[in-house]
Amino acid sequence: MVRQLTPLQLTGREDSHLVELPCGNRLRAEAARAFGRLQAEAAEAGFALAIASSFRSYERQRSIWNGKAGGQRPVHDDAGRPVDMATLSRGEQLRAILRYSAIPGTSRHHWGTDLDVYDAAALPADYRLQLSPREVAPGGLFDPLHRWLDERMAAGASHGFFRPYARDTGGVAPERWHLSFAPLAQACEARLSRELLLSCWACDPGEEPLALLDEIQADLPAILARYVAVAPGWCPAPGTGA
Repeated sequence: MVRQLTPLQLTGREDSHLVELPCGNRLRAEAARAFGRLQAEAAEAGFALAIASSFRSYERQRSIWNGKAGGQRPVHDDAGRPVDMATLSRGEQLRAILRYSAIPGTSRHHWGTDLDVYDAAALPADYRLQLSPREVAPGGLFDPLHRWLDERMAAGASHGFFRPYARDTGGVAPERWHLSFAPLAQACEARLSRELLLSCWACDPGEEPLALLDEIQADLPAILARYVAVAPGWCPAPGTGA
């Protein structure tokens, strides 16, 4: 039986549920084994399936989030243009960040089930990986890999990996590079409650506070529905093949 994550593991504040892969990234053991199988099959098809990002701690996600809210990190719109955060209300700033970045505690990367991938064989020597829509669009650097993944998912042969952000539903922008190990991720989704998150965000003395927390709490049910919950049908129902 698969062990259920603790509240601290579920929100990225504790990492004992993970194993380290040879590349240095970390996942839950079941997800790591499944990814190894998918990676081997990708190699047979001519792709070097690589991980750009896997587990991300609460502290790391908070650093990214606060950096964007505070202007130290860029925020981009759907066309890849920098957003002038100074011209936005705090509520608008919140939604601009949410388009591409999860609130700490809500990120699927906390669970050890989700990862961002690319084709290392297609990466030019002088190119800096961006994980941008342009890279995975038709004709983009990594489009061939993702078309192969599309075929595997459609055939039920992706070893449990599917795309939670495959289409735009008005919340998180589509992320073709983001794969989720559905057999474990679905259970984590179901447990990410309002009460758990409010407890997670109650910072300890001396801990850096979460930026825009007042705005998050004021509209939390709508934020959870639009930016945390993923579209129904993102993966097959349990028992229908993976």
